[in-house]
Amino acid sequence: MAYVVREITSSDIWDVFVKKHSPMALFQSWAWGEVEKKLGHAIWRWGWFEKNNLAGIAQIEKISARRGTFLHVRHGPIGSINFNDIVQLARSEKAWFVRVSPQVQKVPYSGLVPAPIHAMDAELCWVLDLGKNEEELLAGMRKTTRYEIKHAQGVTVEKSKDIERFFALYTATSVRQNFVQHKGIREEFETLDCDLFVASRQGRDLATAIVVYFGDEAIYHHGASVPNKSGASYLLQWHAVREAKRRGMTVYNFWGIAPEHASHHPWQGITLFKTGFGGRQIEFMHAAYYPVSLLYVIPKTIERIRKRLKGY
Repeated sequence: MAYVVREITSSDIWDVFVKKHSPMALFQSWAWGEVEKKLGHAIWRWGWFEKNNLAGIAQIEKISARRGTFLHVRHGPIGSINFNDIVQLARSEKAWFVRVSPQVQKVPYSGLVPAPIHAMDAELCWVLDLGKNEEELLAGMRKTTRYEIKHAQGVTVEKSKDIERFFALYTATSVRQNFVQHKGIREEFETLDCDLFVASRQGRDLATAIVVYFGDEAIYHHGASVPNKSGASYLLQWHAVREAKRRGMTVYNFWGIAPEHASHHPWQGITLFKTGFGGRQIEFMHAAYYPVSLLYVIPKTIERIRKRLKGY
């Protein structure tokens, strides 16, 4: 089938298509593209048309990193496209490969090579449907989770505009858990429709979370906490779930979890925490490369080493 590819310049046309055809694809939203622009990344917003009917889209960003230059289509492409158009763009931009992670179950294009690591696009998501009332949601939680929420003595949860409160805990968490901090969180907070929740006790911040809203979904995208036995993180998430319901969201997305039998996966602890709130798992296609240059084996090898070291 012949498609004509054109740049899309209307945020309304773009987001309507995303919400209709891949409603959980945060990284294909128009606002996420604005975040990437603030980070200095070149982006292309392409649409594929058949007789003037929009059939598919791809928000493409160019990443120039130490491990190589590549084009990244996070949570996409969406719909029906001519993938060769993206390959030709990669060649013209001297990219080594194209990385894609469409939110589908089956590989939609030929020539793709599975990536060693899915990265932060969340191959496995844990979601909570918000159609039930609060009593039913509480009843669907693990007993220990429900207990922590109800017995979070002296803990208060508020929404804050002070992003420095998040970074204070986030930096401490990264040191304690020995992970590299994500770039762009400040830009996300400034650009996306989101809330910062902070749980504190006696004037001391104990837990914090950034929850992003897109379409009918609330996404727990970033979190941080300090060790405590007050149940602060549980109460914070419950407040975030209730806020999502108040906003009319239909799904609360706890984001990534570890595979069921991956006992050494670094997300095992956070997976136990998230699944305690009840809900269900959603699995998407594993991220994949489309090699454009033989040099793509360099980043692929680096990711394999990272996978082995991290225990993914």
